Amino acid sequence: MTDKIHDPVAMWQKMMGEMEKGFNAFANQAMTSPEFSQAMNRAGGVAAGAQKQLGEVMEKYLVAMNLPSREQVTGLAERLQSIEAQVAEIKSMLSQMAAGSGTSQAFDTTPRPPRTKRPPSENGERT
Repeated sequence: MTDKIHDPVAMWQKMMGEMEKGFNAFANQAMTSPEFSQAMNRAGGVAAGAQKQLGEVMEKYLVAMNLPSREQVTGLAERLQSIEAQVAEIKSMLSQMAAGSGTSQAFDTTPRPPRTKRPPSENGERT
């Protein structure tokens, strides 16, 4: 068995561990300085401004291409959800009315397959 002293893998691991400790100490010291905080605030502000400007440019591009923007699609989705909720409420009310009136057929909300068969023609054959 090889000694830990002459093992190149163990030496590499020890060296990497020491480098990592040194880098972490340097980074922690740098992050506590007020200059670092100010630089990060400026960088965040620049990034937010760039993102806002990109959004405005994209909005103009989509308008020029006659395409809906993300906000418009989101608005449409919200309106569609509202309409679907209203339809579900109407279906529920119709089912309650049908059950209360004593009719044998309640309002059926299950989807049915399309009718694709055609009635027989005059000579008795199906088309």
